[in-house]
Amino acid sequence: MSDDARSEGSPRSDGRAPERVASPLSAGLDLGSTGLKMLVVDAEGAEVVSHQVPTPWRAGDGGTTEMDAAALLDAVRALLREIDVALAPRTDAPIEAIAIAGMGETGILIDAEGAAVAPGFAWFDPRGAEQAAAFPDEIRAEFAGRTGLPLGAQVTVAKLAYLRDAGVPLAGTRWLNLPEFVAASLGGDVALEYSLTSRTGLLDQDSGRAWPAMLEALGLDETFLPPLRGGGMPWGRVDAAFGARVTGALLTVAGHDHLVAAAASGTLDTDGYHVSIGTAEVLLRVLDAPLGFAARQRLADALINEVRHIVPGKHVLVAGAKTGLLLRRALQAAGVSDRAGRDQLDAAVMAAPLEGTLPAGAIEVAGARNDDGVLRLTLHTDGATPAEIFGAVLRHSNDEVAALVQAMDREVAPAAHATLTGGWAGMASVRRARAAVLPDVRVSARSEETAFGAARIARALVADHTVPA
Repeated sequence: MSDDARSEGSPRSDGRAPERVASPLSAGLDLGSTGLKMLVVDAEGAEVVSHQVPTPWRAGDGGTTEMDAAALLDAVRALLREIDVALAPRTDAPIEAIAIAGMGETGILIDAEGAAVAPGFAWFDPRGAEQAAAFPDEIRAEFAGRTGLPLGAQVTVAKLAYLRDAGVPLAGTRWLNLPEFVAASLGGDVALEYSLTSRTGLLDQDSGRAWPAMLEALGLDETFLPPLRGGGMPWGRVDAAFGARVTGALLTVAGHDHLVAAAASGTLDTDGYHVSIGTAEVLLRVLDAPLGFAARQRLADALINEVRHIVPGKHVLVAGAKTGLLLRRALQAAGVSDRAGRDQLDAAVMAAPLEGTLPAGAIEVAGARNDDGVLRLTLHTDGATPAEIFGAVLRHSNDEVAALVQAMDREVAPAAHATLTGGWAGMASVRRARAAVLPDVRVSARSEETAFGAARIARALVADHTVPA
């Protein structure tokens, strides 16, 4: 199968029936930038089956990228059907709990009946930049210190201001981040989770409540935000419209995808980095307590966030680069569209030293900063093969990661180790590059960290839930 649609748990290649599965079953659903992934674990926490379908984005001019709520829910239904098919040879047991994790910044405006009133914008969609620049001076001056985020097109409030200016009435609507919208659509509560809401620019990190001045700037009041709760808390149950396998399953929102992945790998200590390289590359550093207004402003100048973790009481530094986006475009420019081609290119990059074989400065690369994402290549010499270009993109992203690490080290003690995860971590050239700028790099062997982490959270909900049947 392709990387965009794969499943496990099909009949064994030796002709024997697959082993039966111990129940109860729990599932993690990861709403990612590239794909929607579900992973099911058994009573012992071992992976049983997994499957992935493409995230139903609709691309437009100038990098605009959005999705309709109906297309999202159709994709979720298709994913649930595929999981049911994969489970059928192994067990009749129901899935007893589903925990949903996903990307930040993207969400859905809903009306009083819970219906979507606008599409959801991708976190990398450029719309909202003009609106962010036009916020009142007092908002712009306090934004980073209050919210822990740098102000720009990526944050949700910029997209909300864009929708307002485009004629979408915000009054009377409510906001749900993508995982919470899916949870509500499955039959769960209309509620918000702290780590995801930390990505919106609406939350005051010190109070843990909506920032009144930001709501006022958007023409909103506190009713715009549904009640907030912690990741992994009960969210209701799945209704019968989504298939017998999941009907009545306990629901929860696990939280922001990168944080859920870190929880899955056990990298919750405060002296290490959890580094996930998917479409975005994200470096996480767990904090025992918030760093405060002034530190958040300094970190935001380096495009680093200080926000709430999925773990109660913990905060986290989140630093990002658009590494995966640039690497994907470099592959596409080289005509590489499958795993075999990627592996061949990886081997060619590894056959040369990290610095490549061309003279220094022969290939100039830009675009890895989290406020950029446009791959720009300037070739000053001949011999710029696909492997040389891919290596140059890696070195450029190394420079951006090193700058982020330096900025974090000015606020907290340097980290002692780093755990590398995500799809791009499967490439030897990526691992070699990061070992040059990160301490004591370890690589996770698990390919679906976020979905697995969410499944663990769902399993815990089964063991200790308080939602009545």
